[in-house]
Amino acid sequence: MINKNALKAPKKKINSRRKSRELIMKGVYRALVNQFDINKIKKDIQDDPDFIRADEAFYLEIIDGVFDNFDVLKKEIITYLDKNYDELSPIELAIIYSSLYELKFSPSVPYRVVINEAIEVAKSFGGTDGYKFINGVLNKAAAANRKHEFAVKKN
Repeated sequence: MINKNALKAPKKKINSRRKSRELIMKGVYRALVNQFDINKIKKDIQDDPDFIRADEAFYLEIIDGVFDNFDVLKKEIITYLDKNYDELSPIELAIIYSSLYELKFSPSVPYRVVINEAIEVAKSFGGTDGYKFINGVLNKAAAANRKHEFAVKKN
């Protein structure tokens, strides 16, 4: 007897930090679009069925950090833009906020990993070429926030 489940294509496994980054993006997106209370957003995200696949400690560290440093991050994001902040997609902005937070405050995560993860989340949730824009912004941010690590890459 053939196991029908064995014939199905395997689902792509997403690691727990990637799932956390997706949920962080959703939370920041909600804040940008609807300006909900952070505690309500965190509770709603933690009730999401996908939350069980996330790294909860990482999720809480990054989402709390983004909201605690929102104004600082916004000012820095604006310095990397070649267009008006208000014209940006809220999904792309949400990805940039969380990734910039990681670049600034989570030096244990290599900047290339931060950027690659942001690109993958953008490809899944953002506009057609949004990941290219995010890549450009985050490369500028990496050069500014990870000077030593970025310099090693250039050599």
